[in-house]
Order: sequence, then structure tokens, then C-alpha cells
Amino acid sequence: MNGGDIILNRIKTDCDEAVKAIRLEADKSRDAVMAEADKEAQSRVKVIVEKNEKKIRQTKAAAQSRSELEIRNALLRQRRREIDKTTAQLLDYFLGLPDGEYFQAIYRLAAQLKGKSGEIMLNNKDLQRLPQDFEGKIREAGLDASVSSTPANILGGFVLKSGDIEENMDFRALINARRDEIEDLINRELFEH
Repeated sequence: MNGGDIILNRIKTDCDEAVKAIRLEADKSRDAVMAEADKEAQSRVKVIVEKNEKKIRQTKAAAQSRSELEIRNALLRQRRREIDKTTAQLLDYFLGLPDGEYFQAIYRLAAQLKGKSGEIMLNNKDLQRLPQDFEGKIREAGLDASVSSTPANILGGFVLKSGDIEENMDFRALINARRDEIEDLINRELFEH
């Protein structure tokens, strides 16, 4: 080999070593960039997964809450229907009593107004089936009242009119006034077992 070939060989060897060193450095750099990119990707995936898991938990919680609310509302609607049905049956019961029992209920209501006076207003049906001793029994109950010939616009029971003041003893009004108590009773009987 002559001197030129040796120099060329040396240059080639130096170049090969430089290229090898550059490739090695590039591989290291690429591996570092890839490792950093992988680390960043895993970090982003973790954040995305956590966000999605949180969103899923929130969505599940909201869906469960809506479901529980719908169930509770359906139960309340059913209770309301049962209470409405029961109060309607209660009113029908009072209105369907035989005359003797019906007027006994009226006398018991009159006793609740003991010491008051005025005019008793009954519905048209009750005026037509009024017992002969009605006013006497009302007075025995402690209510000083006479029967008005003007029919009241009620289903059953009576209204005591004393001047401008009216005491509504209509069965429907009494049931509605005690509805909360009736609801509590029905809730205990029907829904707490």
C-alpha cells in the first residue's frame, strides 16, 4: 500500500468511526426521545383514563340518583293513588250509612260544636230524610241550632251557620282536613310492613 492508500484508509476508518459514533449518538438520542414520548404517552393515557373513570363514576352516580328519584316518585304516586282511593272509600262509607247510623254520625259531629248556636244546613237528600226528633237530638248533643230549609251544597254532614261564620262539618271537608293523619295511618298500615 502506498502512502495515499494509507491516508485514504485512515480517512475512511475515521469516517466509519465518526459515522458509527454519530449513529450511536443518534440511536441514544432516538431511544431517549422514544422513552420520553412513551413516558409522556403513558402519563397522558393515565390522565385520560382517570378523567374517563371519574366521568363514568359521576355518570353512574347521576344515573343511580335519577333512578332512585324515579322509583321514589313512582312509590309516592302509588301511595297517593292508594290514599285517594282510601279517602274516597271513606267518604262513600259515610255517605252510604243507613239513615239511623248516618244521623248518629251527624249527632256526634254536632257534639263537637257543643255550646255553639246557629242554623244547621244539610244537603237536599238529608233534608228529605230528616228524622222527626232531629233538632231535639242536636240540642241533646249540646248544639243550640235549628234546621235551615235552604239546602247546603255538600255531599253529607252539615254546615253550622252562625251569622257570617260557618263551621263546615261536611264529611268531605272533614276528611280533607284530617288527610295528613289519614295519610300517616295509611302509610303505616300499607307501606311499613
